[in-house]
Amino acid sequence: MKIINLINSVLIVASIAFIPAIAGAETANNNNGSYVQPFNIVFLAYQGYLKKQGIPSMGTLLYEYQIGKVSAKDVVQAAVKANKLPVEVLNDQYYLSAVELQLKSLGNSNELSN
Repeated sequence: MKIINLINSVLIVASIAFIPAIAGAETANNNNGSYVQPFNIVFLAYQGYLKKQGIPSMGTLLYEYQIGKVSAKDVVQAAVKANKLPVEVLNDQYYLSAVELQLKSLGNSNELSN
């Protein structure tokens, strides 16, 4: 078994264990501007929790991101529509960049396992 397959298996098992907590994550709407973490938003999108808002899941999300059909801003807009993030996050360039980085890394980890 390749080490990358082992790592991916561990990540999948851990992800499955945390799905209920991530899916039910509430927006922390306080004065310091803390939100649901970008990793969690991308994970929700990947798992299909933003399908009703127009974001595809799993491999389709990765493919559409890679060809430019889905952007980090699209994912954040969908999360806002799903009440996972407040609307002001759409203007937070640091948050959008972090979502972008998570989408890129998700695509890169998928390429490594092939």
